[in-house]
Amino acid sequence: MELRHLRYFLAVAEEGHFGRAAERLNIVQPALSMQIKALEAELGGALFVRTSRRAELTDAGILLQTEARRTLEQAEHTRLTVERAMRGETGRVRVGFAGNAIFSGKLVADLRLFHRRFPDAELMIQEVGPQEQVEAIRGGHLDIGYTPAHSNVSAPDIAVRRIGDWEILVAMTEDHPLTQQASLTIDMLAGHPLILYDAHDAHEHLFIMLTRRLGEACQVAYRSGSTLSILAMAATGLGLALVPAPLQQVHIPGLVYRPLNEPDLTANLVLISREQEPGEAVKAYLWLVTGAA
Repeated sequence: MELRHLRYFLAVAEEGHFGRAAERLNIVQPALSMQIKALEAELGGALFVRTSRRAELTDAGILLQTEARRTLEQAEHTRLTVERAMRGETGRVRVGFAGNAIFSGKLVADLRLFHRRFPDAELMIQEVGPQEQVEAIRGGHLDIGYTPAHSNVSAPDIAVRRIGDWEILVAMTEDHPLTQQASLTIDMLAGHPLILYDAHDAHEHLFIMLTRRLGEACQVAYRSGSTLSILAMAATGLGLALVPAPLQQVHIPGLVYRPLNEPDLTANLVLISREQEPGEAVKAYLWLVTGAA
């Protein structure tokens, strides 16, 4: 029994006439009659009582009509479900973020765009450290990562797309002497306790630059991989925090920000994913937010 046999059967049952059913199906009547007879032979009994004017269902035909409708509806549902999955409209996208991704606005904008376009796709969002994102993607625990660039992303199986660059700010208490300056330079940081990220080698590059310029006057008092922890320590007065510019959106009482006038020193954000991505929903996400899958 094939699906087309059920479609032919339902057409005759609904029209009550072989000729009209054949016209509806756009086939010749003898071919339709042959298909119905083959179906009856397979099932072992008559499905219609045939007269010169009508084709009326037998009791077995009435039962088959109910089951045939149910079967064809399920087949259509299956077809549509698979087609939607192939277009990336359903499925799951697991997104990890770190650094200034949540404050830059890029992460939230991308997630909103994807959710509006593919509301039936499942989004899973979690904070994951920059160094851990690459291994999580390789291990199948994440699909997409938003992270500052670092050495681990330079791998042949990881696709990297740069999506943002920002200047560095210095966060400090509102009564700190350096707040009198409209902008700061690295030289002005000499002798002041500093608070740096301890997340990955991009921030180590910042540390190397500071020590090269300041020498023994470079005083790194604290390191942390948590953005909020760094801002909390700066607001407490434990030191000057060097943070990406989008973090100035975070309002903490008593904390102020000043730009660091060092053009060669910036914070960046990249989007990472598998170079060969099998998931259609993930491909749809990448196409939507970057124009490439």
